[in-house]
Amino acid sequence: MNTSQKEPHIVTILVAAMGGEGGGVLADWLISAATAHGYPVQSTSVPGVAQRTGATNYYIEIYPVARADLGGQQPVFSLTPSQGDVDIVAASELVEAGRVLQGGFVHPKRTTLVASTHREYAVAEKMAMGDGRYDGTRVINAASDLAMHSHLFDMRALAWKHGTVINTVMFGAMAGSGALPFSREACEQAIRESGKAVDASLKGFAAGYDHVTKKAVTGHGQAAPSTAWKTVHPKLASFAEPLRSVAQHGVELTTDYMDARYADLYLERVESIQRLESHSAGDYPISTETARYLALWMSYEDVIRVADLKTRSDRLERVRKEVGARADEPVLLTEYLKPGLDEICSLLPTGAATWLRKKLAHKAHKLNVGLHVRTDTVRGFAMLCVLRSLRAWRRKTSRFASEQALIDRWLEAIRQAQCTGSRLAYEVALCGNLVKGYGETSERGHSSLTTVLKDVEAWLSLTIEKRDAHSIEQAVARVRSAREAALVDPEGRALARSLGLPPPPVRSHPIRIVRRPKPAKEMTL
Repeated sequence: MNTSQKEPHIVTILVAAMGGEGGGVLADWLISAATAHGYPVQSTSVPGVAQRTGATNYYIEIYPVARADLGGQQPVFSLTPSQGDVDIVAASELVEAGRVLQGGFVHPKRTTLVASTHREYAVAEKMAMGDGRYDGTRVINAASDLAMHSHLFDMRALAWKHGTVINTVMFGAMAGSGALPFSREACEQAIRESGKAVDASLKGFAAGYDHVTKKAVTGHGQAAPSTAWKTVHPKLASFAEPLRSVAQHGVELTTDYMDARYADLYLERVESIQRLESHSAGDYPISTETARYLALWMSYEDVIRVADLKTRSDRLERVRKEVGARADEPVLLTEYLKPGLDEICSLLPTGAATWLRKKLAHKAHKLNVGLHVRTDTVRGFAMLCVLRSLRAWRRKTSRFASEQALIDRWLEAIRQAQCTGSRLAYEVALCGNLVKGYGETSERGHSSLTTVLKDVEAWLSLTIEKRDAHSIEQAVARVRSAREAALVDPEGRALARSLGLPPPPVRSHPIRIVRRPKPAKEMTL
C-alpha cells in the first residue's frame, strides 16, 4: 500500500429497518457489492419481533481495500456498532431514524443519514385517546443537527410508485449519497445477482439514487397531492378565511360519509359557532377546533362505515400495493370482524334497540363472536356490500339519534361558554377530541365527554354575579384538567379524581372457557 496516502478506515453501516421491509436483503446487497470488489466485509443482525413492524438492526463493516493488497493481513471487525462511530445510517421509517439518533449512533462529523419520512404508527400511538402520534418534526430537526449529511424523503411513496419494496429505494439513496465505498454499477450488479424481482428492484434503486443526487424532476418520488378536497360548497364563501380550509375538509368528509344534506347540517352547526366568534380577533380558534372535531364526530365509525371502507376499490388497490402483488396475481383477503349486541342494536330504530338490549342483556357476551370474512370471494364481498348499502337507513338508527343528541349538547355548551369568554369556549371545543374510535373505545369517550359536559353545565347554571374573572379562570383550568385526565386514562378514574367524583365502577369482562372437542378416533381398516 502507498503509505503517502491517507490510511483507509473501516466503513461502518447501520441499517434500521422493520420486519417485512427487506432489511436483510439490503444487507446482502451491500455484502455482495463489497465482495465483488474483493473488500473484506462482515455483517451481523439483531432481529426484532418476527412480524411486520418489528424493529431489526443490520450492521455491516467494510474495509475498502482489496484482500490482494493486504499482504495476508486481515482487518479486525466489530460485531456491534459503537456510538458516534457509524459512517452510514439507513432507516426505513421516521421514528426508526429517531431511535437510532437517540441511541447516539449518528455523529455530526462522520455520519450520513438516509431515512424515509413516512410513518408506521406504533400500537401505543393508535391506542391513545387523543392524538397519540409522535411529533416527526423533532426527528427531522435532530437529523439536520446531528448528522453530517442527511437525506430524508418519503421512500415508501417512491417504492410504491415504481412497484417495488422500500429497501431498493434505500439502497439507491445510500449509493447516491456518495458514502458507500463502491460505485453505482457495483450496487446494480449486486441486485442483478440476487435474481429476485430484478427489474422492479433496479427501478426502485434508480429512483432513490436520482432523488438524492437531484437528478429527478421536481416532486419526483413524493406522494401525489390529494385531490379529494377540491369540491367547493357555496356556503363556504361566507366563512372566515382561517376557518374555510378546515370546514371544506369537513364538508368532503361528511358528504362521503352520508350525503350533501348531512354536509349542510355540518356547515350549519359550524356557522352557529362562528357567528358568536365573528367579532373577535385572531384565527377563529373556537370555530376551527369545533369544525375539526365535529367533522370527525359526525363521521363516526359504525358497522355501515366499516363495510363501506373495506369494499372500496382504492382500499383493495392499496392492499395489493402493500403486499407487492402483481396485476395477474390473486390476493387472498380475510377481514376479522367481531360484531356484538351493541353493533346489532346500533342498526335498529331507538325503540327496537332498547327492547333488544333488555331482552338480550344477560347473554350479550355470547353474541360477541369473531367472524372471518373472505372478501376476495363473491359471498364475503357481497355481505359487506349489503351492509354498506344501509347508509340511507343510518338516519333512522338508534346510534345516529344518540350521536346527534350528544353533538347538539356539546355545541350548546360551547355557545353558552362563548358568552362568558373565549378561553372557556375553546377548552370545551377541544373536548370534542374525547369522542373517537370504535366499540368500547367510543363508549368510554362518550362517557368521559358526558361527565365533562355535566360539570360545565353546572358551572354555566350559576348566576351572572358569580361568574367573575376568578371563577372563569377556575372553570377554564377545571375543563382543561378534566380533558387531559380523560385522554390519559380512558377508564375514567383520572377524570373522576380531577372533578372530585367517585371512581367509576369496574367494568366486568366475563371469561369464556371453551373446551376443545375430542378428536374422532381414526378407524384402521
